Amino acid sequence: MSSEDDLGGAWEPVADHVLLRLRDAILGGEIPPGAKISEPEMAKKYGVSRAPLREAIRRLEERSLVTRIPRQGARVVVLDAKKVNDIFQLREAIEGMAAREAALNITPEEIAKLREALERQRVATEMAADGGYPFKSLDTDYHSAIVRASRNEFLIKFLSEDYHGLIDLCRRQQRRRPERTLRSMFEHQRIVDALADRDPELAELTMRRHVARAKQDILQNMSIPQADQGDKP
Repeated sequence: MSSEDDLGGAWEPVADHVLLRLRDAILGGEIPPGAKISEPEMAKKYGVSRAPLREAIRRLEERSLVTRIPRQGARVVVLDAKKVNDIFQLREAIEGMAAREAALNITPEEIAKLREALERQRVATEMAADGGYPFKSLDTDYHSAIVRASRNEFLIKFLSEDYHGLIDLCRRQQRRRPERTLRSMFEHQRIVDALADRDPELAELTMRRHVARAKQDILQNMSIPQADQGDKP
């Protein structure tokens, strides 16, 4: 048994580090949907003992990025149409609430930063030669910024921490198309205008419509990955 195991909670900072690396590997596609997370392999790869690795996997399971299958261990979640629909139904309600609260609490400086982000999106879109989706991180920051502007610590934890990875994983299943990119930018602009006008009802309505349209687009155009059936329990 390693010294980390003997020290119990002393390995928690190591678990935090492994959690971030595993999460990034999942979101980046390095560990694909349905893939088994081999404890011996991951412990060797990250140079850690089993204890912090298991803690990291447990936390990923809490955040719904990993599922445990009897006699097969931990695997990366596979997003089917029902899971995406369920996730976005929750997003529509919770992000709508966050936008409502943000309209009441957002500062002029935060509004200015959102407008700057929209301008960066516009420029990046014009520069994208392939008509793709060149500002994934800007889109994520945009939604996170509105949630933070709500000043509600529970909304922030729920959307920016607990389920942020799962929401981001949904986004990565979407086949980005130029027409949706332009529409999304227009919807973002309307939400920011509602926030700037301090109109909570309109801010909630426009956010809910934006998330609902994103859900519809993903469900119509998503590529559903298949779990690897070759892994042995």
